[in-house]
Amino acid sequence: MSFNLYCKDIVEIMHEGLLVVAEDGTIQMVNKALEQITGYKREELIDKPCTIFRCDACTLLMDTESGAWCKLFEKKKIIKRKCHIMRKDGSYVTVLKTASILYDDDSNALGSVEIMTDISELDILDTKVQQLSRMLDQDTVFHGMVGYSDSMKKIFNLIEKAAQSDFPVFICGESGTGKELVARAIHELGPRSEQPYVQVNCAALSESLLESELFGHVKGAFTGAVQHRKGRFEIAHKGDIFLDEIGDLPMPVQVKLLRVLENKTFERVGESRSISVDVRFITATNKYLPTLIGQAEFREDLFYRINVIPIHLPALRERKEDIPHLVDFFMKRLSVNNKHKVRGLSPQAMKIFMDYSWPGNIRELKSALEYSFVIADSDLIKPEHLPDNLTCSFVPQASGSCPGNPGQKDQKNELIEALRQSKGNKSQAARILGINRVTVLNRMRKYGIDLKRDILY
Repeated sequence: MSFNLYCKDIVEIMHEGLLVVAEDGTIQMVNKALEQITGYKREELIDKPCTIFRCDACTLLMDTESGAWCKLFEKKKIIKRKCHIMRKDGSYVTVLKTASILYDDDSNALGSVEIMTDISELDILDTKVQQLSRMLDQDTVFHGMVGYSDSMKKIFNLIEKAAQSDFPVFICGESGTGKELVARAIHELGPRSEQPYVQVNCAALSESLLESELFGHVKGAFTGAVQHRKGRFEIAHKGDIFLDEIGDLPMPVQVKLLRVLENKTFERVGESRSISVDVRFITATNKYLPTLIGQAEFREDLFYRINVIPIHLPALRERKEDIPHLVDFFMKRLSVNNKHKVRGLSPQAMKIFMDYSWPGNIRELKSALEYSFVIADSDLIKPEHLPDNLTCSFVPQASGSCPGNPGQKDQKNELIEALRQSKGNKSQAARILGINRVTVLNRMRKYGIDLKRDILY
């Protein structure tokens, strides 16, 4: 049986794209799979240069003395790598490309054969795995948010309604109030939940890097752009994009963002070709944008475009009835993930929690519980286990104790006396006080006790 008779049929039923290129770089043969991957018809590719795909792994040689126009012919070996090629519609597709030289009987190079496997779906799955991994081991009340107050119930109701629309959502509130959780809940509850969810922190990057991050760039667009890169908008196509800290967005990028909101189009950095995109905007900030508008630091027209469905998250001090529920929620998670068992807060510690203003909101409350969980040497967290900023004045007194809190002062004095009796031996001081050595070390750090200064001299 001669397989040569069936070579054409075999090539056409391949799932991988096949590309045969002549020594001068012109395309001589493609199969159906390559047409599907690139969006080009066969007749649009034959005799065209293979650079039509703008592959970021292909580097043309500038040194003509080598006699080769492509590094593949110079190296004369099989090359296998992940890369991006441009489809006919201007979008990028991620492929795994294997390329090799074809030789005649006299070992003269005739051209090259390239096999392209579309792995863009694997890229999407990798992104989803990363997103899901961050959500593991997270109990949920309402998509990770805990709130029994009337204000939070209204917000949960607004989130559910906003999720079903396709209008931009603007989330505002102080730092630590849970804006990221609200954005993710809107995505998960909406019709785009099966599509990409892409988050960008606008305050984390410089203007040039942020522009590239949002809109992508082509190879050679700037120093260091060694390959094509999809922007976050292109990755979020058909899904939701969450722009966090939008109040820090540089003014030139605001102009380009406004165009995406109005026309659903953008250009990659280093390219003039317009790309169409279908995304739903979710934005957030802890800044008061009308003030920034008055200071000419934020565009008024952009504010009106993003502020279609505003969701204001109250500060924790404005919903203190939720504090016991938040404490219970975080304590359960800490107990599950740690061998050390703590049942909760003592009544005195809970009163401190309820009286504190929580400038850092839920994020600060969570950190305070984590600190206290580690420090606690009993099954209840007591006032002496809490961080200093909860129990002490922000202006420390000369004695180092907390005004109006004699318990803290007595505990510090008892520890100093025990250390003096033991001549600085922490283990012996622990036995005198009836506590363990780790607690002695923690209390020394808490009260700023120095053995040389406070004990020996």
